[in-house]
Amino acid sequence: MGLFSKDIATLHDLYIHTLQDVYYAENQITKALPTMIAKATNAQLKQGFEKHLTETEGQIERLRRVFSLEGMEPKGVTCPAIDGIIKEANHTAGDIADKAVLDAALCANAQAVEHYEITRYGTLIAWAKQLDKPEQAAILAETLAEEKATDEKLTTLAEGKLNQKAEMT
Repeated sequence: MGLFSKDIATLHDLYIHTLQDVYYAENQITKALPTMIAKATNAQLKQGFEKHLTETEGQIERLRRVFSLEGMEPKGVTCPAIDGIIKEANHTAGDIADKAVLDAALCANAQAVEHYEITRYGTLIAWAKQLDKPEQAAILAETLAEEKATDEKLTTLAEGKLNQKAEMT
């Protein structure tokens, strides 16, 4: 058995596998965000995480639409990458006592998640276009735009406030 699965033989198979991967990832993120919300002390960061939790729930619904267009029930496959990012985030956040440094770490951890999602959705869009699935590509592009916007907001917050405050402690 290879890196993914012996059942992946075509680009379409890879596309479906990656849809299942990102479906799993989004569901794991909805489980991780409440902890991040609870740990965040910066009001803007907390509010951003709360907004992104709602967005993530909408992203899961979009993925369900894509699965439906494929004539499939939504199903996830374990994603070691997102599991590792979340595990590292939990480990890091558990080791930080200073609240300002914790907020900077939470923001950085959230960006690691966003960057993973951006790569996955970008790839899925390219494959959907290659496979002549423009409706699916458009649905996935909505999510990609949200992920990029979230990443930009996190960057602005980190560079404008969180990192500076963490440095002063």
